[in-house]
Amino acid sequence: MLSGKVAIVTGASRGIGRKIALALVAQGAKVVASARNAEALDNLVAEIEGHGGEAIAVAGDVASGTDAARLIEQAVAAYGQIDILVNNAGITRDGLLLRMKDEDWDAVIDTNLKGAFLCIRAAAKVMSKQRSGRIINISSVVGEMGNAGQANYCSSKAGLLGLTKSVARELARRNITVNAITPGFIVTDMTDGMTDKARESMTEQIPLGRLGEADDVANAVIFLASEQSSYVTGQVLGVNGGMYM
Repeated sequence: MLSGKVAIVTGASRGIGRKIALALVAQGAKVVASARNAEALDNLVAEIEGHGGEAIAVAGDVASGTDAARLIEQAVAAYGQIDILVNNAGITRDGLLLRMKDEDWDAVIDTNLKGAFLCIRAAAKVMSKQRSGRIINISSVVGEMGNAGQANYCSSKAGLLGLTKSVARELARRNITVNAITPGFIVTDMTDGMTDKARESMTEQIPLGRLGEADDVANAVIFLASEQSSYVTGQVLGVNGGMYM
């Protein structure tokens, strides 16, 4: 489905980002995997190459304009094009509003929102020359509905939705689509450490009655990255089991 395509995935070292990278490779894409953890990226690339896929690792912090630009430059140097950009990099620094430190607010906004902006701005220059591209921003269901103790995270993920719609309007004439995915409660390393009671309480909020899998998000990415979604732009695709409708 994606044979010959080149995809950049930020936050690819673990969890949802790692699954997205593997899913893109399984569909024939070449992947440029980015995150701050160089060792984890190297392990991912080794796994991809071990299964006959093609990938490179570019370690860096997307919140840095220099690192974001270098990511795009190295992708083009390696493969000559950029067809897909998946902005998945994200962090949390949870805390109640009245106790939240300025540095915790700034860190989350810088990585989750500014990082996506920096990568989009750099990648859009390449995609505009190609007259084609797919940009997919991984937001969150809490960016739509809010969540106590996560004012910074929810704001960053809600901001991604506004960024998605604005950029979609700007880049449509260049045949570049821009969409967002809002995952709900997804099984990750974090949920593995939850108590049974906490997991049960979380599951009760989901009409489908189960937590999502990282593969559920990766499957949505594959759709938005493919030609099957060529007439879809500026949209928000909820992958949340009906938690938010």
